[in-house]
Amino acid sequence: MRSIRRQLLSVVLGTFVLAAALLGFSAPASAHDAAESSSPAQGATVATTPEQVSVTFNKNPLGIGAQFSVKDSAGAEWADGAVEIVDSIATQKLKAGAPAGAYTVAWRVVSSDSHPIEGTFGFTATAAAAGAAPSGTSSAGASPSAAVPTMGTAQPGTVAAPDPAEDASEPFPWSLVIFAAVAVGLLVAIGILAKRRLTAGSDDETEQA
Repeated sequence: MRSIRRQLLSVVLGTFVLAAALLGFSAPASAHDAAESSSPAQGATVATTPEQVSVTFNKNPLGIGAQFSVKDSAGAEWADGAVEIVDSIATQKLKAGAPAGAYTVAWRVVSSDSHPIEGTFGFTATAAAAGAAPSGTSSAGASPSAAVPTMGTAQPGTVAAPDPAEDASEPFPWSLVIFAAVAVGLLVAIGILAKRRLTAGSDDETEQA
């Protein structure tokens, strides 16, 4: 009887250790979402101001809380509408008539593991987009600022981006719920098995008596 109880205690402790290890390693294992490339590329010079900009990630970001800011050298905002996410690509349309010059794009998305990641990149358009109105303050021919950081940083708070949407500030940690459910299921199964062993041990002792 004591041997069975010791085995049961060892199995239960082992299950708790396994569950804790799974919960502990789940965050680091999924904390590798990052930007792989952008369109236009960082520091690129394009013929005309594009109709849209995009960032491609190594995993599919969540479809909530994504934000893009596209500003020219004068600080005017050219992002138009909501960010569109298809698979691993987040795309932001630009307003019509964007002038030539240097642009800085600041992006922020919620990664597949429910953590916000953000970054910036810059590009230069040598000519204005179709339909752009003439401007005496056009910044044609300007080059991207050398101070623009490279894209792909995953440090929230390093980019001055618009405030995140209220419903996307704290995504629900479904991964923790799944791991907890698995741990509970294992404990229930072990309890049933242990009960059967204890019952079998009692029957054997009765027969021997």
